[in-house]
Amino acid sequence: METERSSLFAPAAVVGICLLLGLVAGGWILGSEIKDIRLADRYVTVKGLVERTVKSDMATWPVSFKEAGNDLPQVFAKSEADKTAVLKFFAGQGIAPGEITVGQIKVTDKLANEYGGNNTGPRYIVEQTVTVQSKDVDKISKAGQKTADLVQAGIVVGGTNGQQGGIRYEFTGLNALKPDMITEATRNARASADRFAADSGSQVGSIRSANQGVFSISPAGSGAAPDEGGGGGDADASIMKKVRVVSTVDYYLVR
Repeated sequence: METERSSLFAPAAVVGICLLLGLVAGGWILGSEIKDIRLADRYVTVKGLVERTVKSDMATWPVSFKEAGNDLPQVFAKSEADKTAVLKFFAGQGIAPGEITVGQIKVTDKLANEYGGNNTGPRYIVEQTVTVQSKDVDKISKAGQKTADLVQAGIVVGGTNGQQGGIRYEFTGLNALKPDMITEATRNARASADRFAADSGSQVGSIRSANQGVFSISPAGSGAAPDEGGGGGDADASIMKKVRVVSTVDYYLVR
């Protein structure tokens, strides 16, 4: 009889132990999941800002001029004389021939334009553009301050494609700056997270998500920062520029 009871008790004990172990394991897993959920809910979003002041390393100056009249050969000759005067002006400013590009001549016959509704005034308009591109931005800037010499020579200096003429300054070394600026922006974001965690009695954990941000270029000394994804409207007119990036990082907070 005792043997029969023992044989029945042994399987029941095994089952009980298995159930107990299952409950313990389930409780541990559930506890870990709850901890993970709480950890996922505890995070802080911080931003790291970095700005650098840089100098443009490329200047582009398109100088366009036009002449108008009813005698095409005479208009063309006057336009060629204007081009010669412009090239002479550039040479006098120390601009090398290799830095100068002469564009194609554009001739407009107002009477031949079947879509034109205004045929008054001179019939022919001859336009030309001479473009200077140089890495010596200071030299081009000084030359740009002497355009009055062209006006005194009877040359009306304008822009291209109907735009106001002017020198455009570019900074081409952005890619070389990006790695260091991103590292510094992330470091600044971490410092902000550490300060927040200290104030809240927490500690900063691992990164939950990160966005390195978009680089923008604006005139140096400008008060308002441009929207991410583009530079300020006057950035091309300024030799000195401000490069800006804002990184956004989410950090977990742990006790």
